[in-house]
Amino acid sequence: MVSTRLARYPFFEEARDEVERQADGFADVVSDGVLERAEERVSLSVRSSTTGDITSNARAELFSYPVARAVVSVIDEHPVTRRYAWAESVTAQERFRDDLNSDTSFGSVERARVTFDEIVKEFGMRVRETSESDVYEMEVGDFLELSSGMSDEEWKLVNRSVEDGWVRVSREDILELAREAVRQRVADDLPLDVPDEVRELVSPAVEGVQRVVDEADITTEIDRVEESEFPPCMKTLLAEVRDGKHLEHHSRFAITSFLTNIGMETDEIIETYKVNPGFGEEVTRYQTDHIRGETGPTEYTCPSCATMVTYGDCRNKDDLCETISHPLGYYRKKLDELDEEEDAQEESGDSKEEKDDQPKTDESVEEGEAENGRHEEDGGSQA
Repeated sequence: MVSTRLARYPFFEEARDEVERQADGFADVVSDGVLERAEERVSLSVRSSTTGDITSNARAELFSYPVARAVVSVIDEHPVTRRYAWAESVTAQERFRDDLNSDTSFGSVERARVTFDEIVKEFGMRVRETSESDVYEMEVGDFLELSSGMSDEEWKLVNRSVEDGWVRVSREDILELAREAVRQRVADDLPLDVPDEVRELVSPAVEGVQRVVDEADITTEIDRVEESEFPPCMKTLLAEVRDGKHLEHHSRFAITSFLTNIGMETDEIIETYKVNPGFGEEVTRYQTDHIRGETGPTEYTCPSCATMVTYGDCRNKDDLCETISHPLGYYRKKLDELDEEEDAQEESGDSKEEKDDQPKTDESVEEGEAENGRHEEDGGSQA
């Protein structure tokens, strides 16, 4: 028997304990119903930033959470992991609000809803009440840890009232920070190291989710950094960054989003910007992570060629530029050409090795000896 409360909040510590209590191993968790619900959780997160409504089968609902995490880990694509963590957090926030704003019973003999104090305690938030209605104070360290990924100006500490290490917040603020706490908890250890036997168990769900991912086209399918193959516009912007020139916001967004789209890590991008006089590590990291989608469900793609033209960032066009409509399309085409060249070189090398390995015929031996004789004659006359 699984409580509705744990089914609604499978990321709670007590939910994890309940799964461990009921199952000796992963095989005990997986059933057709659990696998189907796990596939739905991840598929909905990719499509619509939610994990869906709670099912009537509380056990399947609870167990589908660890199975969904295994599915996401097997797929192991950053946009999928990010969207899944975001969807779990958004769904949780909606349920928090529903619990706190409704007196309707679930019809269960046990209490299924969570209280405000329980939410605060679950995520270790140090919060205290004030004499004002709906106004609280949160320890500044907790506030900074949870708000660091929030993009709106209201989450900047300079825009908050702070006194003696405590930040003034509303109840709604705390629920928003609780959502971020859920996202962090879900995302922190993903992807998991999934054993082969578990991969086999979840493979039907993986295949279903992969089809959804392919249809949604949320991945760039580029994970190589070959600077020599960059489109001219990006080569130019990158050179200006390295030359210490000031880039307008649209230019900075263009090159940063391009670099994230092709798989460059945030720390690598920060290193690239360090030579620029306007460099600020905190701001650069924040902007890069925001573009990457670390702080929300949106992963930004670099501007199209038409947009680059509009902002004056389309420069040094070459012949290939006339045939494409997006910098990433240019880069993909150049990578394909590079791969073809490398394959041709390998084939050519293999052919040469095969030819060299062939035994010489009498005729080829005679020709070789005659050729050696000519080289010796030439050498002798030159001497």
